[in-house]
This record gives sequence, structure tokens and C-alpha cells, in this order.
Amino acid sequence: MSRKPTRRQAAALSALRKADPVMAALIDANPGFDPDAWLSRLPKMDAFGVLIFQVIGQQLSVAVTRTFIGRLMDRFGGDRLPSPEQVLAADPEELRAVGLSRRKVATLRDLAERFIDGRLDPDELQRLPDDEVVARLIEVPGIGRWTADGFLALALHRDDVVLVGDLALRKAVQRAYKLDHLPSQAEVGEIADAWRPHRSLAASYLYASTYNPSPQPTEAASDRS
Repeated sequence: MSRKPTRRQAAALSALRKADPVMAALIDANPGFDPDAWLSRLPKMDAFGVLIFQVIGQQLSVAVTRTFIGRLMDRFGGDRLPSPEQVLAADPEELRAVGLSRRKVATLRDLAERFIDGRLDPDELQRLPDDEVVARLIEVPGIGRWTADGFLALALHRDDVVLVGDLALRKAVQRAYKLDHLPSQAEVGEIADAWRPHRSLAASYLYASTYNPSPQPTEAASDRS
């Protein structure tokens, strides 16, 4: 999907172009790219829904995650993901029936309890800095940095988030930067330092380069000193 970037996004794109020649090539290869377009293929998600999406998606491909999400919505008979109250009211085996592990079911129920009793309040989380949001979330068994960072990016729309441990992103970095190996999380983090404070936007272009393989940086732009 193509659209004209906002003034804020245009400024961020300009900064990314100047900071990293590989990123500049990816941006130029995707004129009018909408970093949020892929969300239109997902159900509408509030803060709790994003965590359901993230928890279900742990160690799974996007395609499998979407399948499980669809089954979950069918179980609850709606066009939205279940609320915290609905998750707690459901028999855990009903959640297991959509394909979730016992650990993921336990994590979702723990999250639901915290949303209901206020330990995780969406409005408060929106006001907190990134590191405090992450600290609140990883208190929940089954929630790690990947899930918490996904929440920052998807639910809170934070500008400077990169999921360094995400396999799809690591593969995209390997491809875009023409590495002869799959980069480690530390290597992705080092490359991503050049994108600050726009790492979320930069990551979206790398994901696009994976799912739409035609855009490629030029040989000259991909050389790294």
C-alpha cells in the first residue's frame, strides 16, 4: 500500500537516509511505503489484544500466528480478540483447543488478571517510558523482551524500538547488508544503533524487504566499513 508520508515521517526518513546508506537504498526502493499497512490484515487490537497476538506469535511464523488468532476469534464468536474478562472466564482447555501450549494459556490468563486488577493499566503504560513498560511486562511468566518490545511498537506506537531477537528481522538484516552469516542479536543491535531514534521505522522497511523481495540496496550502498 502506498501513501504520502506525514511531515514527521518524512523527517525520520531523511534522518535514516543520512545515517545509513543501506537503509537509504531500501527507503528509495519503496516510495510511498506505509509501515502500518500490514496491520490492516490483522483484527483490531487494543493493548490486551496486542499482547494476545504477541504471546501467540512466540516462536511461530506470522502465517501460523494468524491461523491461531482466527481460531481464537471463532471460539469467542466475534470479530475482535477476547477481552481480559473473557479469557479468565473461559475454560483453559478451550484456549488450548485453538493450538496454544499450556504455558501460553497460563501467560494469557496471568496477563488478563493484571489488566483486570489494574497492575497493567493501558493508560498508565502509555505514559511510562519504554524501560518501565518492559519491566512491568516481563514480570509476567512467559513474557520476555521480544514480546515486550512488540507491545511497545504495536500497542504504544513507540518510535525507537527494534526486536533484535526476531528471526525475520535478523534474516532481513542478513539479506539487506549482504552478510555471509545470520547476524546475532548483538550484531543487529550494533547495526540498528545508526537508526536511532527511528529504529521502529527502519525495522519496518527491513521487514518489507523480506515480504516483498524486489527492493534491494545497491552493491555500493551495501558496503560496510
